[in-house]
Amino acid sequence: MSKSRLEAFSDGVFAVIITIMVLDMKVPRGTDLQALKSVLPVFLCYVLSYLYVGIYWNNHHHLLHASQHVTGGILWANLILLFCLSLAPFTTAWMGENDYAPLPVAIYGAMLLAAGIAYFVLTRTLIAHHGDKSVLARSIGNDWKGRTSMLLYAFAIPMAFIKSWISCAGYALVAIMWLLPDRRIEKQVHA
Repeated sequence: MSKSRLEAFSDGVFAVIITIMVLDMKVPRGTDLQALKSVLPVFLCYVLSYLYVGIYWNNHHHLLHASQHVTGGILWANLILLFCLSLAPFTTAWMGENDYAPLPVAIYGAMLLAAGIAYFVLTRTLIAHHGDKSVLARSIGNDWKGRTSMLLYAFAIPMAFIKSWISCAGYALVAIMWLLPDRRIEKQVHA
């Protein structure tokens, strides 16, 4: 089965997620800096979530670029990833609108953890289909970033009930880790 429909559908879902997130942001009442301060928590949550959606979109693109074709199982694994990411607008708004209260911060982390697990499953499903000797399998390797991300999320989620800023710092740390260029797939595809 061709991967082009999967790529087009996924790109559309990523675009809708970002659009919904930006539409959830309310315009501040007032024209001074104090008015902007009132929406700062929501804006910071938006920035973090935008980065995450962008990271997933970029890595998803590379993942599919290294793949030759897809199966029904791959389509379902992809849909589960997109479902998890589609919760980003809700969890982002809830966390920002409630000034980083413990439960919304923990639920935001649960969404990130679920998306991380779903991406891991999608990756493993693609590798199982293409084989352990495929370009994709060689480029992913042991996936230390993915595994480390899930461990950091699992640590950060309960920390929300102790100090929510620790959780948010953990979420930001994972995003920074993924923002650092990772050329594994590009190197293998162009080798």
